[in-house]
Amino acid sequence: MISFPVNRHRIWQLVADALLIAAAWRLTFFLCFDQKIPRYYRHLLDWQVFVIVVAIELAIFVLFGFYNRWWRYVSTRDMWGAARGVTVACLVADLVLYAFPPEHTSHLPRRIIALDFLLLLAFVAGTRLLARSLIEQPKSGLVARGKEVLIVGAGNAAELLLREMQRNRVVAYTTIGFVDDDPRKKGIRIHGVRVLGTTDDLPHILRDNRPDEVLIAMPSAPGEVRRKVVNVTRAAGIPVKTLPSLHELISGDINLAGQIRSVQVEDVLGREQVDVDLGAIAAYVRDRAVLVTGAGGSIGSELCRQLARLGAARLILVDQGETALYEIERELHDERNFPAAIPVLADCGDRAKMRWAFERWTPDVVFHAAAYKHVPMLEANPLQAVKNNVVATRTVAEVAVEFGVERFVMISTDKAANPMNLLGQSKAVCEWIVESFAYRDEIATRFVAVRFGNVLGSSGSVIPIFRRQIERGGPITVTHPEMTRYFMTIPEAASPVVQAGAMGGRGQVYVLDMGNPVKILDLAKQMIELSGRTEEQIKIDFTGVRAGEKMHEDLWDAGEEVGPTSHPKIRRAARAPIDAEWLDDQLAELEQLVADADTLGVTAKLKAIIGAPVRTGHAVLEDTLH
Repeated sequence: MISFPVNRHRIWQLVADALLIAAAWRLTFFLCFDQKIPRYYRHLLDWQVFVIVVAIELAIFVLFGFYNRWWRYVSTRDMWGAARGVTVACLVADLVLYAFPPEHTSHLPRRIIALDFLLLLAFVAGTRLLARSLIEQPKSGLVARGKEVLIVGAGNAAELLLREMQRNRVVAYTTIGFVDDDPRKKGIRIHGVRVLGTTDDLPHILRDNRPDEVLIAMPSAPGEVRRKVVNVTRAAGIPVKTLPSLHELISGDINLAGQIRSVQVEDVLGREQVDVDLGAIAAYVRDRAVLVTGAGGSIGSELCRQLARLGAARLILVDQGETALYEIERELHDERNFPAAIPVLADCGDRAKMRWAFERWTPDVVFHAAAYKHVPMLEANPLQAVKNNVVATRTVAEVAVEFGVERFVMISTDKAANPMNLLGQSKAVCEWIVESFAYRDEIATRFVAVRFGNVLGSSGSVIPIFRRQIERGGPITVTHPEMTRYFMTIPEAASPVVQAGAMGGRGQVYVLDMGNPVKILDLAKQMIELSGRTEEQIKIDFTGVRAGEKMHEDLWDAGEEVGPTSHPKIRRAARAPIDAEWLDDQLAELEQLVADADTLGVTAKLKAIIGAPVRTGHAVLEDTLH
């Protein structure tokens, strides 16, 4: 049974279409016969025939959903739908009149059928397009409102942004032109606004058409392009803003104009962000129970957002920080309409509590994101580094095996490759724990790890530290002018974690292609520039390399073999399997030292384990291409 909600808006649409159907039918005869309609066709213009044709065609329009759409938002997809509906409506009406012709009437000639179809299609499509054009057309006499802006980019995002600006009177922007690097677009008009040139032409475009603001509408553009635009506009003394990246747009509001924000350092790093199509590999978490440790942290909370969007049946959120856990639970419930978020306030190293959580909620997949990760802090607190990173990882892994979890994905760090500090050493041992469980024949759980670099905007990241220092007026503290790090955004870091869970390897480490490392000094300079200050106003102080820090991080450990995966930007590392019995013995000794609070013993033992791992066989690169 067709459900057709009746309201004044739809009634007026029905009335309008009824008049259009009648007008097309009558006009068809006058055009075909030049107002001299033969006697044997005149019965087709009787009111009874009009009622039949209008009733049939309106019924077909209703069946095709013509009145479930606002005319002001009509799109090309709606136009194709209108064409299909008109075709079927005319065909059914003609067949009825052909099968049951009015008295003294011959069958319909083909030219009547064809012309009626063409006229009705033109009327239906034309009125809807006219309605939208009139609604979106600026009011008579309306001058440019708000700020005059130049949009960099003339693709889909820019077109949608311009349309929103023209439609929404609340958005206080008037677009004066586009800039796009596709030379074929130069001179063309998009919704009446002209493409003025390329980014190479930007300096003189800004001089000749000085806008109040420049908007970068290229969500997938690399950092170099954004930085080029920022540098030119800053030099011209014009403010610049941007649309978010693709990752942010996917998880954000559909109102593009509402997402315009200031350019941030993440936008101009110069590295192309890696796009992971999570929808294509999300089957293993869809409609499943997923447990996330460290759910309140930067990576853990983003994992929860992505897993909720991918259709997990429920999320078990484990975190020992009450405030962080409360915030992610409320966000999932209130903002993301995901009520199946279950907060578990606990230290994931608490075996009894974790056994209770696994028994109560029976997770199918575990993402282990909980870890301490601040290098100088862990250098000063070795016991906590080992307890929270190593011992807790072993506990969660053992409980996951005990309760038959299907997949276990651990988040590691690039500091685990050729480790030089307690963070790297502890996470390297965590990778070995994952590896040792993965190669045990009696264990069905699939264990993998994901290794990546510094995450922009995460707790302890240099970005918020530099931002606070700039807000205080400086100075910005940089440890060494040559120090480099690999960087990625929070959504970009979480995506390969989900991707890795879908890959076929056991015990392997997956590493995101993070491009070239970035100098911390260059990062500081870019942040000063984006703040509108100069290096004379915000000084940079060099404080010296801190305990445990390396000048340059590695992505691969010595002796690892590197291979491809099903994703071109994600690589995998393999090495000879760790001797599980040897590792168990070493971990037992290490845990006892932690229990005894023997700081020097823990530090020495951890270094000894890292320095002499016992491995068996040869490196194995499993086929994870499918």
